[in-house]
Amino acid sequence: MVTDAIVESVESRRDRLTDLALDIWDHPQTAFEETYAAGRLVEALEERGFDVDVGVGGIETAFVARYGDGDPVVGTMGEYDALPGLSQRVSATREPVERGGNGHGCGHNLFGVGSLGAAVGVADLIDEGVDGTVVYVGTPAEEAGAGKTYLTRAGAFDDVDAVVSWHPGWFNAPTKASCLAVDAFEVTMEGTSSHAAAAPEAGRSALDGIQLLNTGVEYMREHVPDPVRLHYVITNGGDAPNVVPPDATAEYLVRAPSRDLVESVTERFRRAAEGAALMADVDVEITKTSGVYGVRANETLGDAIYETMADIGSFSVSDEALASDLRDSLGDVSDALEELPPEVRDRAADRSYFTEPIEAPDAGEVGAYSTDSGDVSQVVPLGRMRTATWPVGTPAHSWQAVAASGSTGVDGMLYAAKSIGGTLGRLLTGPELLADVVDEFERQGGADEYESPMPDDADPYELLGVERPTFDPSDGSAGDSSGAEAADDD
Repeated sequence: MVTDAIVESVESRRDRLTDLALDIWDHPQTAFEETYAAGRLVEALEERGFDVDVGVGGIETAFVARYGDGDPVVGTMGEYDALPGLSQRVSATREPVERGGNGHGCGHNLFGVGSLGAAVGVADLIDEGVDGTVVYVGTPAEEAGAGKTYLTRAGAFDDVDAVVSWHPGWFNAPTKASCLAVDAFEVTMEGTSSHAAAAPEAGRSALDGIQLLNTGVEYMREHVPDPVRLHYVITNGGDAPNVVPPDATAEYLVRAPSRDLVESVTERFRRAAEGAALMADVDVEITKTSGVYGVRANETLGDAIYETMADIGSFSVSDEALASDLRDSLGDVSDALEELPPEVRDRAADRSYFTEPIEAPDAGEVGAYSTDSGDVSQVVPLGRMRTATWPVGTPAHSWQAVAASGSTGVDGMLYAAKSIGGTLGRLLTGPELLADVVDEFERQGGADEYESPMPDDADPYELLGVERPTFDPSDGSAGDSSGAEAADDD
């Protein structure tokens, strides 16, 4: 049985996959700067015999790794960026490694390595005589910058027949929900400084322009469809209250269930920004910093993922004491439990980890989040899943998620590797299943209508103000922690 072979393959690499995930956890780097994680992943794939193309889509830390020859072609994806400000030790109390430092609060150290374990397991199947090719796409900057949008624009998924991916979470289930498309903007107003008391008439306040725009956004909320979400934050509002601010900057998000609706509201937002600048008598620059589609769910793949999970069954957590302490640190998680179907809530409520596989609890829903996986789902059938890498009810982007991602989460990561690898193996050996997956994708519109939300000349490093890193894993420095934030052992 294909799934059994994948399980055996992943188990044979348990220690190495675990060590790799924890090493990446020890060296958290943020969007577009993930040289350490990308280097370690590329190194592991090349050692297994994958052909790896680095720097895909103009992103230094993006790569595509391939193993096998011919059709069908199945794939998975790995994320590996960390979050700023979430440094945390493996502890059940808040204890940063470095105050204000980075941390893997979304478990992407597990994400990247779990997908790698799946890809290597499928490579073993190919070596045993299964026809086809497996592709691992290394996707930087999910947290900020939407790296997959640039990879999709560059054609990284064009020859792949189906992709199975995952995300860390606190229960095991396929994901059948869609989510919100989004456009992100930075708006900068430029005016004229003056003494705010002695010569206010000589000044033109850039902050006034930003505040007028924000007032316009607040009024706009009443006259957009209910699913639309508008968010903003002022990142630069001036330096001193007695100086008329000559420049001011704010960041904005426009979210909606469809690209068309996002783009429609975006046009209104642009006009509001121009109008606010006109009222304040200042200049305005509107920069689109990222854009993504909502996810197009593939229920056929979701069903195949659940069947694979059910074949594998549950798993145990190696450090139950730490798991229990982390669970207790969360306090009341009854609101989080609402995410589960009523018939399984009681089974999850009193556990530190809920590791039984369940059917998708979100079929037909539109999740109130956005992900650059949405762009991938527009050009290739995409199946997604979550596995229990964190204690019950743990929110992403929390210090508890960081602590679990560096400890107890590895057990759920290995489960994800088995589930993804098993599903990909079934696609390679089951032409009828793959045909059904592709048929559903084509009925939803296929890839023909996809148009990248980012223009051809958009450079993520320039848009986010990130220095382009030097990254060449072939120079032998893939495991060099230079520039990375390494955790202490004490």
